[in-house]
Amino acid sequence: MRGKFITILLVAIAIAMPSKNAMGQSVQTEAPNGMLVPAQIIDNDTVPFFSIYEVIIVPQRKFKNAKQYREYQRLIRNLKIVYPYAKQAKLILDDVDSVYDSTPSAAKRRKYSYQKEKELHKQFERQIRNLTYSQGHLLIKLIHRETGRTAFEIIEQFRGKLSANFWQIIAKLFTSDLKSSFDPEEQDKILEELIILYEHGQL
Repeated sequence: MRGKFITILLVAIAIAMPSKNAMGQSVQTEAPNGMLVPAQIIDNDTVPFFSIYEVIIVPQRKFKNAKQYREYQRLIRNLKIVYPYAKQAKLILDDVDSVYDSTPSAAKRRKYSYQKEKELHKQFERQIRNLTYSQGHLLIKLIHRETGRTAFEIIEQFRGKLSANFWQIIAKLFTSDLKSSFDPEEQDKILEELIILYEHGQL
């Protein structure tokens, strides 16, 4: 089906797996290229075993024109820049959620929230300010993909609805939307494909 990609797990097995009792000790044997590889002695035969990494196979993408190709390449570049920030956002949010869950006092939660915000501001302000508009749009979508929450929902949770609405207005001035969600089945199908390739080191 067009637009779908297939994940194929390739497993190399020299022979059909025998029963556990038939397997002997682990050894190394010499491959035809002279390289030593892991092996098992099974029924007096030395059988090499190879582990093959998961490989993602996608259909070759066709472009209608040069402009579409350039946009695709720009999406790849932007993904490589902002995806690490989205992954970091998930780790940070998991950590904050854990602290909130173990802190019943609302006052202590607010204090922790402001301290964390100051810490993150110092750590990421320069990098985030250097993002382009398109990279900022992409980051908002990726945060939703990684955390399951939109940027608006995250701000609302920790700073309140008034603050979330304020920042939504600011975002709209820059043609962004903090309520943007990630749609891997339709709108963001190509992006989802690229993310999986990136995660497997194939991009």
